Amino acid sequence: MRILTGNDLKTGAVIWWTGRGWSIHVEDAADVGEHGEAILAAEDGARRVNGGYIINADETPKGPRPAHIKDRIRALGPTVRPDLSLKPADPAAGEWVI
Repeated sequence: MRILTGNDLKTGAVIWWTGRGWSIHVEDAADVGEHGEAILAAEDGARRVNGGYIINADETPKGPRPAHIKDRIRALGPTVRPDLSLKPADPAAGEWVI
């Protein structure tokens, strides 16, 4: 599975391509297959994403899970303040990163 990520130009938030737009939740990410470069070119040209790139992910029952720890950390949010992460009430959030 291949998914797209980058940063929102207005807020700087980590965002994920959903197939129709961008979401701050990695669970919404869609598999882009071999179309990732074309989608990134269009989205970059429309100034909807900054620093977009393609990553590998594993399909899980809860949605895509980035294969690389760097992108799992980006998906979760700050590791030094779990209360500020995107899943502050999830006691297993830290296990998801590792």
